[in-house]
Amino acid sequence: MSIVSEFKEFALKGNVVDLAVGVIIGAAFNGIVQSLVNDVVMPPIGMAMGGMDFSELEWVLQPAQVVDGEEVAAVTIGYGKFINAVISFAIVAWVLFLVIKGMNSMKRKEEAKPEPTPATPEDVKLLGEIRDLLKAK
Repeated sequence: MSIVSEFKEFALKGNVVDLAVGVIIGAAFNGIVQSLVNDVVMPPIGMAMGGMDFSELEWVLQPAQVVDGEEVAAVTIGYGKFINAVISFAIVAWVLFLVIKGMNSMKRKEEAKPEPTPATPEDVKLLGEIRDLLKAK
């Protein structure tokens, strides 16, 4: 089997397509989570902490300067953005946990269902009736 045909077989398998769809949906979900954290969760937390905006928290390592007539930007560590990222991760992890937990519980319920007994075919029923009639004679 050539490398090209092996690659085609790999790339066109359902799992790869499912993975691609999952990545795309995950990227879209990231936007929703970012908005949830930045616009819904963090403002009340900041308000409760005296009007603090976490996204603007930073340590200034070197303040902005003017060197030879050009302004050099400050060197900072934005730990507030890191706090927002950690909260975003926690929300995504929690939602994924709930989704997987729900899927697992549905799978367990499905596995717990007893298999329905298949209907007896007509020819087997007919043979049973013939047997019963012969026994009765």
